[in-house]
Amino acid sequence: MTDNKIYISWEDFHKDAKGLATLLKEQNHFNKVIAISRGGLIPAGIVTYELDIRNCETVNMSSYDDNYIRRDDADIELSAKIADVDEHTIFIDDLSDSGRTFQILRQLFPKAKFASVYAKPQGQKYADIFYKEVPDDWIVFPWDL
Repeated sequence: MTDNKIYISWEDFHKDAKGLATLLKEQNHFNKVIAISRGGLIPAGIVTYELDIRNCETVNMSSYDDNYIRRDDADIELSAKIADVDEHTIFIDDLSDSGRTFQILRQLFPKAKFASVYAKPQGQKYADIFYKEVPDDWIVFPWDL
């Protein structure tokens, strides 16, 4: 990863999250959204409104510590009380960075699909659907400012 940072505005994020919703609508078979907290909360909300899906849950997963250092797999915090996950369920996150989050969740929920608004080159292969490719730079989301 380089030292470059990419800043995403609220306006661009909203537009891109709606773009993801459009791609998901083309699939035409999702009836449940699971937001990956915290980054997936806002795009999942936008997607549920755009697709008129009221069945929305969250999974809390923390793979970074307070210093933005990636935790080892054994130290990842995961909390979810999710039932009835099937091929009509879509997990949503803001970014597929390394793909690690989707890899871990896919082991637990193999029938579900996984989508992100943005995907870095390494994370693209782990997302079933993503809206926009971003370079391997640090992404600064509007809620991080």
